[in-house]
Amino acid sequence: MSLPLTSRNPDLARIVQEGYELAVLHNHLVVSGVPYVNSKREVRLGTLVSDMSNISGDVTVSPIEAGKHVAMWAGEYPCDSAGSPLEHMRHTTGDQTLGPGLTVNHSFSKKPSEGYRDYHHKLTTYVAMIERHAQDLDPNVSARTHRFVESEDPHSPFHYPDTASGRVGITNVMRKLELARVGIFGVGGTGSYVLDLVAKTPVRQIAIFDGDTFLQHNAFRAPGAPSGDELRELPKKVDYLAGIYSRMHRGIEPHDFAIAADTIDRIGALDFAFICMDPGTPKRLLVEYLEQNGVPFVDVGMGIELIDEGLTGLVRVTTSTPAKREHVRDNRRISFKDGGKDNIYAKNIQIADLNALNAALAVIRWKKYFGVYIDLGHEHHANFALNGNVIINEDKT
Repeated sequence: MSLPLTSRNPDLARIVQEGYELAVLHNHLVVSGVPYVNSKREVRLGTLVSDMSNISGDVTVSPIEAGKHVAMWAGEYPCDSAGSPLEHMRHTTGDQTLGPGLTVNHSFSKKPSEGYRDYHHKLTTYVAMIERHAQDLDPNVSARTHRFVESEDPHSPFHYPDTASGRVGITNVMRKLELARVGIFGVGGTGSYVLDLVAKTPVRQIAIFDGDTFLQHNAFRAPGAPSGDELRELPKKVDYLAGIYSRMHRGIEPHDFAIAADTIDRIGALDFAFICMDPGTPKRLLVEYLEQNGVPFVDVGMGIELIDEGLTGLVRVTTSTPAKREHVRDNRRISFKDGGKDNIYAKNIQIADLNALNAALAVIRWKKYFGVYIDLGHEHHANFALNGNVIINEDKT
């Protein structure tokens, strides 16, 4: 059991102190070596599993408050000493993979009238309901083995467990995003929202590139709410955002430089890139660099116009992968023309909602590319039309 979690939670510390084989794996509490009886009246060892949705930061919350009482089981379905299944606690039966090396086969639903006070109460109660029948056949068996158990992955990119994925059983799906390094180029508006979303995934390193200062108008385009004192310090965008998201994710890398011919080689190896930059020569240099190095990427952009005292326009997401590159230039999907500063978007019109939308569409496309979301369209260019509320998908494979 990892020290930080047990040191802050008496209920988990008590489980370990009493000799149970407790580990934290893939955002779940796992008690191994639980004796049970199978249908042949044989004593076997199974594994009891509970999600960790009842935790805030690294402090557990009572299962009563969270309404969580279901537990999961890896092994044959437990029986009484006569070999009859313990139907009074059956919830569901069916294999579910929670992470590499952690697959459960059944789940239980049984609780006292007052609910479970804490995780110790919950897990030891379930163990007792299963174990006592095994002890009827063999009084020497016990789940209290006092064995040391290796626990939570010390190399996790997060400072605390991702219980959002664990509580709904998608931890194994999200592991598809355990990439070595992802780059975000430009973190002023859309790029800052991309960072907000990517920082909540298990990517090992997130490199953010931008040479600009975080100014007052950026506060109205980016997630969060900087104070006046923070703005008066004139922080670099990458440093300001790294300071925020490093509280959650260990792998945020701030790179305070603009993309240019003399900086392009400082980027380093990437598994994927998000381009959130204005059109121009730097974007052309970056696209060429990514193509030459076989890096898939998503480029985002907007075309916003002021018409009759209202805003309209398009929000664009263009994807380029080693398997499909030609549409970028053949169909002129990405502009490399200088002069992007003349458009209405560059004049600091406050459109944080469109920044967030553009980022969300880009991140969804990234997750489709790596198989998190099912992709039936395989589009490599998509435009969201603001006035008609429609998405037009093109350049399909």
